[in-house]
Amino acid sequence: MWTWGIIVLIMMSLIGSMMWAMPTAREKTQARLRSKARTLGLQVQIVRLTAPRATGQADAEEYERAAYRYLRHGLSAVQRERLQPWQLFRMRSLANEGLPEGWSWKQGERLLSRDQLDVLAEVLSALPLDVVALESTPLHVTAFWEERGGIEGVEKIQALLRRVADQGF
Repeated sequence: MWTWGIIVLIMMSLIGSMMWAMPTAREKTQARLRSKARTLGLQVQIVRLTAPRATGQADAEEYERAAYRYLRHGLSAVQRERLQPWQLFRMRSLANEGLPEGWSWKQGERLLSRDQLDVLAEVLSALPLDVVALESTPLHVTAFWEERGGIEGVEKIQALLRRVADQGF
């Protein structure tokens, strides 16, 4: 009798270990999204973000998100030097000059021209709703995404990041 009990416990332990190591449905979806992103020329990295303080908050919120990066190609050193870095978040705060409702600057307020802000407004309105932040540096344009959309979300993000990079801001 004890022998069967030990065998059952060992089998349950083995099955439990295998189930724990298997990816969940969410992890499988994330792997598909990230694989598609790589085929579209995007780099994906998990990063820690610190948002600006939202209206009514005492402390800034911190969280980890997937950063989908579109690298800037073919820029000279002079062109890279002229690019001003900026970062904005989907939230309400006082630093929102030139942005659509619901978006706020963390860095780069008042650096972009009116035409660039118009293009940026179009891009922001077309982003999937679970994109929480957008960033531009001399090296890349990045969307920080919760990865709740499907493959079409990755394709949309890639097209919009490319649009910002092609506009040169």
